[in-house]
Amino acid sequence: MFSKNCDVVTHFISFESSNLDKIFVSCIFTIRIFRMKQSVLAMCLCVLLTACGSSFQGFYNNHKSDLGATSFQVPNFMKAVLSNISPGVKHAIGNIYDFKYITFKDTNVLKRQTLITEMNAVTNSGYLDVYRKNDPDHTRIISVREAGAVVTDVIIFNSSASETTAYYLQGNFNPEKIKSFADEDTFNAFSSDLLQNYNTNLNPSFNPGN
Repeated sequence: MFSKNCDVVTHFISFESSNLDKIFVSCIFTIRIFRMKQSVLAMCLCVLLTACGSSFQGFYNNHKSDLGATSFQVPNFMKAVLSNISPGVKHAIGNIYDFKYITFKDTNVLKRQTLITEMNAVTNSGYLDVYRKNDPDHTRIISVREAGAVVTDVIIFNSSASETTAYYLQGNFNPEKIKSFADEDTFNAFSSDLLQNYNTNLNPSFNPGN
């Protein structure tokens, strides 16, 4: 009688142990699936954030409120102002449909490197480098998007210890004119004329240099 009871107990313990093993394996499998889903979700989120952030508009939106930043963009309802840009500016580049501008004064090393890294991500998203200079003291990037033989989008980025500036231009541009902006004096003269013309047509009190 006692032996039979022992057999029953042994069988019961074996049965319970087998069930516990199955439950344990099932829990591990469930946890692994959950972790995999978390990893996939995190990867998707990173891709989404990168896709959303890797545009000039994303760069602009991220930094327009930074301390020490001066920026502007042309609202849609004011883009007609661009048609009044002087013939000299149009001759220097072509027809401009939109442009954005942001500058940062006296950035520290970490801030400057962050801006350069973010701009590299922007220009790696469908842009072609016309000119790139990566010196420790000076980074200069001119990147474009093309439609056939015409340049439609231009990003011009300059970064030094004293100032970092980024321009975005959209329109119908002569590629040879854009290439000439690799010369800093040529581009500085153009950007000064562009800002002054926009200022005159829109808001006489606006001065991006202040």
